[in-house]
Amino acid sequence: MIVIGIDPHKRTHTATAVDPVSNTDLGSIRIESTLADYKRVIAWAKPWPVRRWAVENAEGLGRHLARWLIARGEIVVDVPTTATARVREPSRGGRRKTDRIDAAAAAVCVAALQGDCRPITVDDHSDALKLLDERRLNLSHNRTRTVNQLHALLRDLLAGGAPTSLTAAGAAAVLRGFRPQVKADRVRVELCKELITDVRRLDQQLAANQKETEQLLDEHGTRLRDIDGVGPVLAARLIGRTGPAARFPSAGAYATYNGTAPVEIASADHQRHRLNRYGDRQLNSAIHTVAMVQIRMPGSAGRAYYDRKMAAGATPRAATRCLKRHLSNHIWRTMSTDENRLRRQTSPNPLQQLDK
Repeated sequence: MIVIGIDPHKRTHTATAVDPVSNTDLGSIRIESTLADYKRVIAWAKPWPVRRWAVENAEGLGRHLARWLIARGEIVVDVPTTATARVREPSRGGRRKTDRIDAAAAAVCVAALQGDCRPITVDDHSDALKLLDERRLNLSHNRTRTVNQLHALLRDLLAGGAPTSLTAAGAAAVLRGFRPQVKADRVRVELCKELITDVRRLDQQLAANQKETEQLLDEHGTRLRDIDGVGPVLAARLIGRTGPAARFPSAGAYATYNGTAPVEIASADHQRHRLNRYGDRQLNSAIHTVAMVQIRMPGSAGRAYYDRKMAAGATPRAATRCLKRHLSNHIWRTMSTDENRLRRQTSPNPLQQLDK
């Protein structure tokens, strides 16, 4: 099997074919990031019918090309940039670096560093939920900024301002009895009315976003919402930020990805660990929210686990970190079970095909 490495950039991609047995460079091509050139690289790769594509950073700049290749039945693996750097470093003397060398390094990684490469799979549900979650975050930020502007204007109009938990209906009721006396106040009132309209529109968009998110979660059939503290918003964030759970070989790999796995500190006396500040911070924040909710629920499994750690002599912070790691393992197992069940439901039954 020939390995074709891809070094992606924003406007161009460089492909290099490598024989994994001898690490021989069999040829290279540079293409534009267009559909026409995507077809050209497929035509260029026809001399090697048995091939595998190794795309560097397939979740970043190489995402579009990788998804396009998968849609055409090609075998695609993702090669992290750190892995290509380790392969490229010994052979690029004099700090020499070219796109062809990077592409060849990505291809060599498949043969030399199998543990660092992972197959690319398309998960429409996780991608869709990630998009909806990002949209919800943007809408929430816009609503918060709009409400803050509304608070500032009402503070200038009314003594003491408006209540903290301000809604569009509450702001409209406050303005209904106010009569501006000067021109500046009249402008403030008009701006408040515009902001109230914006808040109502954002509320409608947030409600529509949550409805669509719940529909996708129902189609996915996830059981994440059965976990205490996980609602539709957090379930969508966990699935969207994680992607296919199958891309993580173990619960430990997933804990490293989301930053709940502690970092070991070298010590001559005894084994010590410190807080891990790496990993996906939004995913880490979602797991932290679930942990805090469960700690405040006396009857939850998370609270029982937290109490056991405290009884064993752990500090509250250490017990919370242990609970987050425990929840990370449970979330990974739940998502893996959901994906396996969904795969069995969607895959054809061989016995039924024989009957036909």
